[in-house]
Amino acid sequence: MRVMALDHGAARTGVAVSDATGTLATPLTVVERVDADTGFARLLALIAEHAPRQVVVGLPVSLDGREHGQAARARAFARRLAAAIDVPVVTYDERFTTKVAAQRGGRAAVDARGAAVILEDFLRAEAARAADPASRPASPAARDAAGAADQGTSDA
Repeated sequence: MRVMALDHGAARTGVAVSDATGTLATPLTVVERVDADTGFARLLALIAEHAPRQVVVGLPVSLDGREHGQAARARAFARRLAAAIDVPVVTYDERFTTKVAAQRGGRAAVDARGAAVILEDFLRAEAARAADPASRPASPAARDAAGAADQGTSDA
């Protein structure tokens, strides 16, 4: 199942997509000002082009597991996106993704690499969950995303 991940930001939103099997995550591009109509339209075009079966929006959570202003903006964005497309949109804990993406390096923009890290983590958690349905993802945000995936939408 192809999945798309978004590392949402006010100025830039990183986009990554999995292969058709939902195994490999690849940084795709960066969409400028996705909260503006032009940027949002570009994102919708990317979603139509890549036809994911699910979209994952990174949820910025603090180290202690609490959400702050940036998380509220990510949830609002996820709600807007869910209303605009016909595939499930879930949020997923994005702690440390930008740092990991910067450390890995690569030719893609750091925001797109951040989205790929979110996607890798999400796919790994989903594979573990599928292998052992009784298991629970480690973080509160991951549990939130897993629960939302079961329902086909997020609480975003």
